[in-house]
Amino acid sequence: MSRLKDLRKYINGELDKMQDADKRAGAYAHLYGVSLAAAMIAKKRGMDVEIASMAGMLHDMHAYQSGSYDDHAHKGAELARTILTELGLTNEEETELICSAIYHHDDKRTVDAPMDEVLKDADVIHHCMNDMSKPVKDKEKARFESLCAEFGM
Repeated sequence: MSRLKDLRKYINGELDKMQDADKRAGAYAHLYGVSLAAAMIAKKRGMDVEIASMAGMLHDMHAYQSGSYDDHAHKGAELARTILTELGLTNEEETELICSAIYHHDDKRTVDAPMDEVLKDADVIHHCMNDMSKPVKDKEKARFESLCAEFGM
């Protein structure tokens, strides 16, 4: 089995523990959507598609497990490190890339390392494209407009 499949199997098991069916469905849609968007963005930018996809799968796990978005990016990076270490899926450098991306993903107005930017952009794409009837959040507008230009949309 591939590393991404192994991670998805773990994530699925954790999400299946969520009692609220609507929240569980939303969590699945968001994590898989961000993971796919991250893979596409990474491919376009010549970056590691698998690592980007893994970051997408893990980026909001703390929020889904705890039920809180308070400091979820920073706490999520710690959780991701624990999960990746326990599962033995990544080396130290890959773990650092993933955890840095998760740690920084909530700060959409700041430019960070390239993999951090992939995850931020993937998160914004999913937020903005998953339900086109919702307005784009102020903190995501500039990034979304840049992504639309980058992808010719």
